[in-house]
Amino acid sequence: MEDLRVALFTGNYNYMRDGASLTLNRLVKYLESQNIPVLVFAPHVDEPAFEHNGTMIGTPSIPMLVPGRDEYRIAYSFPKSARKKLEEFKPTIVHVATPDGLGTGALKWARKNKIAAVTSYHTHFLSYASYYRLLQGPVTLFTKVFMKWFYKKFIHTYVPSQSMINELNDFGLKGEKKIWARGINLDLFNPSKRDMEWRRSVGFKDDDIVVTFVSRLVWEKELNTYIESVKRVQKTNQKVRALVVGDGPAQKEVEEKLPEAHFTGFVTGEELAKAYASSDVFLFPSHTETFGNVTLEAMASGLPCLVADAIGSKSLVEDGLNGKWAEKKNIKDFSEKLEWIISDEKRMKEMGIKSREMATEYDWDKINSGLVNNYREAIKFQKLKN
Repeated sequence: MEDLRVALFTGNYNYMRDGASLTLNRLVKYLESQNIPVLVFAPHVDEPAFEHNGTMIGTPSIPMLVPGRDEYRIAYSFPKSARKKLEEFKPTIVHVATPDGLGTGALKWARKNKIAAVTSYHTHFLSYASYYRLLQGPVTLFTKVFMKWFYKKFIHTYVPSQSMINELNDFGLKGEKKIWARGINLDLFNPSKRDMEWRRSVGFKDDDIVVTFVSRLVWEKELNTYIESVKRVQKTNQKVRALVVGDGPAQKEVEEKLPEAHFTGFVTGEELAKAYASSDVFLFPSHTETFGNVTLEAMASGLPCLVADAIGSKSLVEDGLNGKWAEKKNIKDFSEKLEWIISDEKRMKEMGIKSREMATEYDWDKINSGLVNNYREAIKFQKLKN
């Protein structure tokens, strides 16, 4: 069997905690547990957001010029010092997770040296950019042309869901796409973590209906739809309460718009699991997700989920079975669907039970084992090509 030595290139591995960086860290941990050598190349910062897994070679980056989002960075090059480390490592496969200067340099190196190159799609760039008006005129054309050029150069593109594959195909991204789903820690995210004492301690009554949002507090997550939908339903049902889990640049404005909500700030681990399980409904209107990690966490915690009828979340939620889909950006539709879910307590509980059952299909080791099999397939393809 071909020796597997993985070189992973990403625009964010530890400087900001988000779904993509955590997914890649879990992958590296899994690879090392299987005695598969892996070397990570990613932007270096003086104060990373968390302690990363594996060995990382730091590369230069600059802040992305996005209003209110100065935490984003761009890895603009693949420097000679990093290239030397790569050559010493002798990878048998190059995995590029971000279409930036670093990733483009890694792709060119792999093609020049006839090494298998694969990529993964973590961020739905066009959807995100629309919030910040980044894609205007010539920039729109350049971005589309670059993405089509970039992704077709790889043997495989690993995508979190079939709905995202369909979206990329419609956009015109060519090349073979394979599903690399996301997993869940079923012991951590579990209905058993429900804590009525915690609910009472933050001001919720036992018969309140706690509607929860979990994510970075940034407007592209459709925070306004969450806020206005909850406020509309509260006008006719005073038992509905808002729980907002996370922090971010939009937090102050959200607190002003939802003064009676409980804000946990940024939490992880047991505190996050307790917040999910102590809720009653998960409302996540974002339509920029490629998968929806937080939706899967809510499902594992036993919650009915109300999500946007869009790629990502709707690949997890089955409309009418473990939650509902609502038209993206449609506050009226989200409000009506939320009212429908909470109007029948028995149905709401049955949806929560179904969510947990569906979440058990997403085991991390099984998912990453499948990715390793795809790596080996890509290496065999490259050998035949050579």
